[in-house]
Amino acid sequence: MSVKFFHGNINPDDIARDIIAYFHRGNFRVQKFGADSHVAVQIATNPYAKSGGNTALTVAIHKAKDGISVQLGQQAWLGIAASLGMTAISAIRNPFSLLTRIDDLAQDVESLQLAEQTWKVIAESVRQHGAGFALSERLRRTICPYCHTANEIAAGRCIACGAPLGEAQPKTCSNCGFVVKRSEIKCPNCNADLPE
Repeated sequence: MSVKFFHGNINPDDIARDIIAYFHRGNFRVQKFGADSHVAVQIATNPYAKSGGNTALTVAIHKAKDGISVQLGQQAWLGIAASLGMTAISAIRNPFSLLTRIDDLAQDVESLQLAEQTWKVIAESVRQHGAGFALSERLRRTICPYCHTANEIAAGRCIACGAPLGEAQPKTCSNCGFVVKRSEIKCPNCNADLPE
């Protein structure tokens, strides 16, 4: 399973809608579960498809404090492997049988690229909705705890008063990797307790 964070003012339903619009065609069918801040989208091959093996992939989209987190589950490979195996066995028995299995091969190749294509759709959707991988606005600057001046994230000392900024720098959640402020005691993304 892989997780990516996108910062900005974005709604999980918007991303889910774009995934559905892209994949709900041809041999794929798409279902959406949940609403508002927690959405899951399942992309699967149509059970009545005339070509290719069966596969499925689930995308979980959760609202975080400064954007969204998107998690792709493990793709089901067994149906694709069986379909490719049948194609290989047919080709060994009779090489000309590949001509009758071209649709199966094309669908299997498309299914093998499902996770990669899903990330591309998500990245494009996020870009169109004005969010991205950049740090959220609240984490672009480190605020000096003494004079409250905004400083660059990696600054060692405050540009206004010269105070050390080590404790004011952000840190990451050890559970999910989300960037958090040092003052936070719970991760705004996964709700795990943060060490002090």
